[in-house]
Amino acid sequence: MRVDLGETDLSSDRTAEEGFSEFVACHERGLRQVLTAWLGSEIGREATAEALAYGWEHWGRVGTMVNPAGYLYRVGLHWGRRSAGRRDAGFPEPTHSSAEWFEPGLPDALASLSDQQRVAVYLIHGFDWSLSEVADLLGISKGTVQTHMERGMNRLRRQLKVEP
Repeated sequence: MRVDLGETDLSSDRTAEEGFSEFVACHERGLRQVLTAWLGSEIGREATAEALAYGWEHWGRVGTMVNPAGYLYRVGLHWGRRSAGRRDAGFPEPTHSSAEWFEPGLPDALASLSDQQRVAVYLIHGFDWSLSEVADLLGISKGTVQTHMERGMNRLRRQLKVEP
C-alpha cells in the first residue's frame, strides 16, 4: 500500500534537522488523523509520536524514501496495533463546551464499525478528506471507499436512530 499524505521537497542542501522539521510541519497532522481513525484517539496520538520518533532516529534513510509519510504511517499503525492488542478504538467523550452539538452515542457507534468503514467515515466526514485521498491511503478504489463510507454511515444512522 502506498500512502501519500502530501508532497515534501527533501532536497539534500538542507540539514537533516531542517528537512525533518519541514516534514513534521507538513505531515504530522495527516499522520495523526489517519492513525486516530484506525486506532482511536489515545493510541493514535501515541502511535503518531512513536512513528515520528522513529522517523527522526532513522531520518537519513527515511528522508530519502519516495514516500516517507506512507512509511511512517505503516510504522505507527504497526506500533499501535502491537501496543493496543485488538481492543476497540476509543474515541473521546465530548468536552463540556461541545456537548450541545455532540451525539453521546457516537464514540461507541464509531467503534462498532469495521476498520475500513470507520476510517472512511472518520476521514471523509470528520476531516474532509476526499474519496481519492482515502483510496490512496487504503490502497483500494474510490468506489470501494464510497461503499465503505455509505455502509458505515447507514450503520451509524441505524444505531443512533437518525433519519438521512
